Amino acid sequence: MDANDPREQAAGGWTQFGDTPPSVGGFPRKEPVGPALPPPPPPSSLKPVFALSRKAIAGLALAAVTALGASALGGGAVGAYLAGADRPAPVATASVASPAFRTVADQLTVAEVAAKVQPSVVMIQGQSAEGSGVVLSEDGLILTNNHVVDGQGGALTVKFNDGRTAKAKVVGTDPATDLAVIRAEGVSGLAKATLGDSDQLKVGDDVLAVGSPLGLDGTVTAGIVSALDRTVTAGDGGGGQQFPWGQQQQQQSRTTTLGGMIQTDAAINPGNSGGALVNAAGELIGINSAVSAQGVNLGFAIPVNTAKQVSEQLISKGKVSHAFLGVSVTDATGDVPGALIRQVTEGSPAAKAGLKQGDLITRIGNTPVAGGDTVVGQVRGFTVGQQVRITYLRDGKENVVTATMQEQK
Repeated sequence: MDANDPREQAAGGWTQFGDTPPSVGGFPRKEPVGPALPPPPPPSSLKPVFALSRKAIAGLALAAVTALGASALGGGAVGAYLAGADRPAPVATASVASPAFRTVADQLTVAEVAAKVQPSVVMIQGQSAEGSGVVLSEDGLILTNNHVVDGQGGALTVKFNDGRTAKAKVVGTDPATDLAVIRAEGVSGLAKATLGDSDQLKVGDDVLAVGSPLGLDGTVTAGIVSALDRTVTAGDGGGGQQFPWGQQQQQQSRTTTLGGMIQTDAAINPGNSGGALVNAAGELIGINSAVSAQGVNLGFAIPVNTAKQVSEQLISKGKVSHAFLGVSVTDATGDVPGALIRQVTEGSPAAKAGLKQGDLITRIGNTPVAGGDTVVGQVRGFTVGQQVRITYLRDGKENVVTATMQEQK
């Protein structure tokens, strides 16, 4: 796989787990009283599938029923968990306070955060699919996913939180980062989102996901940041239930790999694509992009810092300049995880840094490399001119070099 080319990725959806699916985890608890439960089924040999969360417009009622079933349009289904029976019973009180989000500078209830954010999140409807978007400016600039607007023929309608609708045109798209900017026509005085800093996120931070799952505009779900800096590969999910990236009649599956993704357990369902992931202060910290087709409440969002620099380029130039490393990589097969360099492009940043065919990249920037996808995803998040430390093994010896990213031609 080329570090700047997603086409060598295998079709079948999102995965950052490699060939081994994750194991079930949890906290220890007392043995249950009564007959023992049957052993769990053996793990599937298939990789976990993560699907784009754009939703088909046709057959909404049927899709909604299906999505709430066991195999709905690529996952994000809501699950319920029961606390251990040995916990003491809760004490009844006269009144119950709203759950509070707490940050260093703010203390807002979930309801207050939702009320603050909902006016800046819209529903986007196309010819054959729909998703969500986030208002960037009072005069109609809206940030969303590329896969929400791709293949819709420019026939886009935006529905605002107050019920108004407007036609919209595409300003620019960037398939490499799965981001796009559109402009709603003839509008003014819109409530624009407050942008946060995704670099300040920590695992366990409270978040809300806001969007239009299954056509239910203004839907809010709560959760936490489950993990940071995930590398995931995006596809259409297969099976014909999730719309592909291109025209509906197009048969080939397109994929791309993204790095630095935010993982959350806030419920994200088909139609949430392009919607907001916000922190406890109501600041936008991610653009919801994908859901698990097999797991429960396992979703991913593009960090707002990436979305900001991409959207600024789309608005000003209509296109995005991407960083270029100049290596073709594959997953390591030995005991040491990493990305094995298959080829180095002459004159590229990798060649100038001294990387060679056969080197095993084990860390890029601050991110440990689990395989070729990690390198691809991380390079996607770098900017032209950025200096990146790369750790690699050559003949069993660890080395560190610094590569200066160049613009991809």
